[in-house]
Amino acid sequence: MSIFLEKFVSDVKSNIPGLIAVSVTEISTGMCYVSHTEKKDFDPELASSFNLEVVKAKKNAIEALQLDTRIQDILITLSDQIHIIDLPENADYFIYLAVDSTKANLGMTRALLKKYKKDIIAELQS
Repeated sequence: MSIFLEKFVSDVKSNIPGLIAVSVTEISTGMCYVSHTEKKDFDPELASSFNLEVVKAKKNAIEALQLDTRIQDILITLSDQIHIIDLPENADYFIYLAVDSTKANLGMTRALLKKYKKDIIAELQS
């Protein structure tokens, strides 16, 4: 699996303009399967641990509201960055991606992330 995740990071680095950081984190344990950053002062594993709390809070809100739905992704727009927390249907883990908003195209970034998510689902469930 580590070779697959290394290829995933390499593909993200090559295909997503403005990449700041990316990680794949298991929701139940908080274990980070892979992480990468383009900025030395940005810790994707620390960011993922805080974003895990965001995911858990949103899942609790959905349950409390008795909504028959699931989280596809969570988009956080900062003044100079876009952060996407993307969950697969089984919601066992999430992909966290941070990009520079002046260099990234949100639509293209989300489309590429959706493609990568399908590949990761296939690999992590095998």
